[in-house]
Amino acid sequence: MKYRIEKDSMGEIKVSEAVYWGAQTQRSFNNFKIGKEIMPIELIRALAHLKKACARANFEFGKLSEKKCLLIEQCCDEIISKKLDGNFPLKIFQTGSGTQSNMNINEVIANRGNEIASEKILHPNDDVNMSQSSNDTFPTAMHIAAIIEINKNLLPSIESLINTFKDLENKYDQIVKIGRTHLQDATPIKFSQEISAWRNMLEVNKEMIIESNEGLLKLAIGGTAVGTGINAPNQFGEKVCEILRDNLGYKFLSEDNKFHGLTSKDYIVYSHGAIKATAVNLMKIGNDIRWLASGPRCGLGEINIPSNEPGSSIMPGKVNPTQSEALTMVCVQVMGNDATIGFAASQGNFQLNVFMPVIIYNYLQSVGLLADAINSFNEHCAVGIVPNEEKMDFNLHNSLMLVTALNPKIGYDNSAKVAKYAFNHNCSLKEAAIHLNLLTEEEFDLIVKPNEMV
Repeated sequence: MKYRIEKDSMGEIKVSEAVYWGAQTQRSFNNFKIGKEIMPIELIRALAHLKKACARANFEFGKLSEKKCLLIEQCCDEIISKKLDGNFPLKIFQTGSGTQSNMNINEVIANRGNEIASEKILHPNDDVNMSQSSNDTFPTAMHIAAIIEINKNLLPSIESLINTFKDLENKYDQIVKIGRTHLQDATPIKFSQEISAWRNMLEVNKEMIIESNEGLLKLAIGGTAVGTGINAPNQFGEKVCEILRDNLGYKFLSEDNKFHGLTSKDYIVYSHGAIKATAVNLMKIGNDIRWLASGPRCGLGEINIPSNEPGSSIMPGKVNPTQSEALTMVCVQVMGNDATIGFAASQGNFQLNVFMPVIIYNYLQSVGLLADAINSFNEHCAVGIVPNEEKMDFNLHNSLMLVTALNPKIGYDNSAKVAKYAFNHNCSLKEAAIHLNLLTEEEFDLIVKPNEMV
């Protein structure tokens, strides 16, 4: 491998000629060989959007020449368009401020810009990082990445599954089945009503996520090192947010209190809480569907779901609810990520939180996994749900909890006697009521009408 010599404040270091990063990136690459997790590319692209906006702001404030500004913008566009993806190798478990990843992108932009200009015109610190600190750029990029990924991937996936459930509700609105509470038989419910709970859970979660986005739109940029804005022009944060609004279309605002913006990660915690709430509901939905599909002969068997692949290496013909299993595993991961994010966000010492890389890694993993899992579950399972009407009808008319309809006529205690007699003697509720001389056959038929109990 061919090397070139790069320099920083600590001296010289060898860097491969095949990459655009510089000395500080190389030192981090050498010193933090911890795990396999690298900085999410979504965060890198968010940094590129930010660096592009900062360059334009510095130009408008008269601090950066137009030539340098245009070079930085061009390099940022190359990063955003995925042309330079192989130049961001740094691990999550590095400095907790994300300084080394901030310098990684600064060095890539400077070296690529110098290559384009055929002269050494850009300096990673003096030009690309002008009016900035890792302490305000990294938390700003965290918010930008979160907003982009939520709106681009997670919210559309949730909306698609909501629409699938709406279609199933409309299609199966006339089917009445038995309800269940405590895993025991309960009173009747329409299949569409059962589905409506799944749909409404996701509608509520969607609104929670959208509401929690409001905090993520507030950006720390302009606070520089400790929140005072040292070395940045007055109103720098406001100008950068204005440019980001124009470039990305989201309503970014400069955080009023930059000291809060640097040290607190509560907006990320709050937002991920809404994402965790979505995972909690999806866990319930995925479990409901695999229980209702259990069988095919010795389980509930009230719905049929698509058969996508063989379910066993030893039992021929077995098919498993694999999409539910994949979805619920993702939900467990998201719940674990929430714990990590909460612990990490609590470590804001004095003017900075130094757990930011692990926070954004887990946050973006949750968003990406959940979006992918919802799309997969929707496409390969939910859209193919078909009720087993014969089994639903059998369970409905054999449920002892239809006895609830008798309460107004013969009272709770007598109704309980009917249910217990039917269970102990393996007979129908009607037969039990007649045997106990509580109702005639005609009276029972007039009262117990499952389709009118929903």
